[in-house]
Amino acid sequence: MKLQRKNRRALALGVLAVSGALALTACGSDNNSGGGAKSGTSAAAAPGSIKCGDAKGQLQASGSSAQKNAIDAWTTAFGGACKGVQINYNPTGSGAGVTAFLQGQTAFAGSDSPLKPEEITQSSKLCSGGQAIDLPMVGGPIAVGFNVPGVDSLVLDPATLAKIFDGKITNWNDEAIKKLNPDAKLPDLKIQAFHRSDESGTTDNFTKYLIATAKSDWPYSGGKAWQAKGGQSAQGSSGLAQQVKQTSGAISYFELSYAADGIKTVDLKTGASTPAKATVENATKAIASAKVTGTGKDLALKLNYQPTEAGAYPLTLVTYEIVCDKGNKAATLPAVKSFLGYTASEDGQKQLTGASYAPIPDEIISKVRTTIEGLS
Repeated sequence: MKLQRKNRRALALGVLAVSGALALTACGSDNNSGGGAKSGTSAAAAPGSIKCGDAKGQLQASGSSAQKNAIDAWTTAFGGACKGVQINYNPTGSGAGVTAFLQGQTAFAGSDSPLKPEEITQSSKLCSGGQAIDLPMVGGPIAVGFNVPGVDSLVLDPATLAKIFDGKITNWNDEAIKKLNPDAKLPDLKIQAFHRSDESGTTDNFTKYLIATAKSDWPYSGGKAWQAKGGQSAQGSSGLAQQVKQTSGAISYFELSYAADGIKTVDLKTGASTPAKATVENATKAIASAKVTGTGKDLALKLNYQPTEAGAYPLTLVTYEIVCDKGNKAATLPAVKSFLGYTASEDGQKQLTGASYAPIPDEIISKVRTTIEGLS
């Protein structure tokens, strides 16, 4: 009888642990996440996919805040299996993350934009005998969140979106917005447009979309730093989401996972007959048409911001984990390969949908797995 009670208790604890891991996928905290023994999740969260090998010690990483919710879920499951490893991920933003990695401060970086040619050149000083490479790991829609009293559904096209964020359309009852939303009761309310204050791959992808679809209304070159005049700024995706939630008339851009807490999102007008909604499934449709443009082991992608498939949501991003293909530090290489191997695994990718992210298409993620196995 005692043995039966112990078994029942162990089973109950296992169920609670898995539930805790799933709950974290919806967490929007920007606090650093620790793996290792701090996590209460058992290896059962991802059966058979976590291979610890010789992994041990602390793994420092930083960068994209877009993938923070995914990292939370991954480190919880990984820490439960690999008790000797602690993953410390700091969501400093893509620009800061790449800089820290190139300065040798972290084992890998997260970035929502692939490395620039000059950054790859610079990485040869860090990666002895090799270079830094981009490994696409997390996909998903960039949601355009809004807070307009009395408006639950909103459609915008690229030109109108560009004019809003460039300060050319300043009121919610503007004729351009009315034309796209004839049934909405748009108030006479000032638009409060928020953008990232820090360098961000989310900003880079958001402006790439505007450049590709509304170039005449978005006269900027793009990049991780915000270039348009006016508007207001906030730190990180969580900061933008918080501003939208608390500011009447606000609009901003951030990953769909940050809109999970009751923030309404814009439907984007495309070439299809109906506007595309910001969903994981619709983002996956668009990402599937991306092309690998990196050379060698680098798997940088060129996204398609003008998909023709019905429902395909065109405003997407892919977050890359940036590592050295050769010349990784011997002390952290086993942990890097173990952790990234899990995130790229079938079980690791399955974690993404529950956190409002899109798994990387099979054809691409299979190449990522092979590349991770060959890191040295």
